[in-house]
Amino acid sequence: MQHSDLRPALAQAQDWVAGLIDRVRPDQLERPTPCPEFDVRALIGHLYTGAGRVRRIGEGSDPMVEPHVVTDLPDDLAAGYRDRIRAARAAWTDDATLTRTVRVPWGEVPGALALGGYLTEALTHGWDLATATGQPAEADPELAERGLVAARKAVPEQPRGGPIPFGPPVAAAPGAGPTERLARWLGRPARPTE
Repeated sequence: MQHSDLRPALAQAQDWVAGLIDRVRPDQLERPTPCPEFDVRALIGHLYTGAGRVRRIGEGSDPMVEPHVVTDLPDDLAAGYRDRIRAARAAWTDDATLTRTVRVPWGEVPGALALGGYLTEALTHGWDLATATGQPAEADPELAERGLVAARKAVPEQPRGGPIPFGPPVAAAPGAGPTERLARWLGRPARPTE
């Protein structure tokens, strides 16, 4: 089966996330996020984890050696994230990585499908970060639409919970953009207190 090459889409999503991290102020690091598991600092640490896991998957090593949340963050959060995404991209330069079976937290899949999962994760957690820090929360609409399509294929509406670590879908506001619709599909409220 032929899968799309999502390397450019993931790179675009990660660049959007890096720009969001650039604009996080130190006084915002303890704020809650729409992802109830993380405050802003922990969410950034989890985004570091995602980039590290993408690198390890591309290298053919075990992504699960990356902690769930990187806690030893550098002073320049965005520069540290950019270092991680550069290393991840370098690990995926060989086209064979797209068809190789790889281990990811949700099972064994072709590399191309692993990238789809991390594209969805980057967009959703980018939305979480933007929402928590008062930044514009919509990524490029075409990119976010790709993430939304991938999420709807990969994450069923029911059942949720257990091995599917998402709450039930939440209705998006009329006229919501695709990034918000993606976040809502994965159970996110609009604001951390909603």
